[in-house]
Amino acid sequence: MSIKSILRFFRPAVGLANQSSREIWMEKVLRGLPDGVRILDAGAGSQRYRKFCGRMKYVSQDFGEYDGKSSSEGLQHQNFDYGKLDIISDIASIPEPDSSFDAVMCIEVLEHLPDPLPAIREFSRLLKTGGTLILTAPFCSLTHMAPYHFVSGLNKHWFMKHLPAQKFKIIEIIANGNFFEYVAQEIYRVPSMAARYSKSKPRPLEWVGMYLVQRMLMRFSRRDNESHELLCFGYQVVARKQ
Repeated sequence: MSIKSILRFFRPAVGLANQSSREIWMEKVLRGLPDGVRILDAGAGSQRYRKFCGRMKYVSQDFGEYDGKSSSEGLQHQNFDYGKLDIISDIASIPEPDSSFDAVMCIEVLEHLPDPLPAIREFSRLLKTGGTLILTAPFCSLTHMAPYHFVSGLNKHWFMKHLPAQKFKIIEIIANGNFFEYVAQEIYRVPSMAARYSKSKPRPLEWVGMYLVQRMLMRFSRRDNESHELLCFGYQVVARKQ
């Protein structure tokens, strides 16, 4: 067995929970909504979160133009499939009446909009008074799904400034991950990025070095004290339409 295989087997539990932590949070939030609510999945993509909405009136929306093949820049989803979307439209101009939804979720979408603010205004229009807005967006992200990647990430202060201005009261805003988790995530990418962008690969001692750094980051993360204010995977927000 190679050093690489051995170190992967003993991989430290740090930097691996970006998506899984977000989905656990989402399932919990969606479970808290009443049965039968009409929920819009804005920028639904492949509708991967429909699975959490079985007892609701789920409506999917997306602009439907990403194919994963028109660009090779950055990270891409080569076999991307929207499935059958209910609404194909601009996210800032969705053909539904005012106050027609009880809830809107927009998950990891805002970074793909040239200007996220018109989408927030549209969600405010579409939601009934007292309706629930569920948002997640990266704090910092690599180029992905180009050419539809316009904003690397949003700080929590973006939500705190713009949501109240659009008649939303923030109920919850949670950081996903922390500085040490984020750095560990990117260290895990180094071998594949080296192969792609430098036509090289780590040497045996470099694999050991990365492993030791990941062990260090795991220890720091377990003792973390608010490092998310500096860097994290992203933010998870629940707001109420007033």
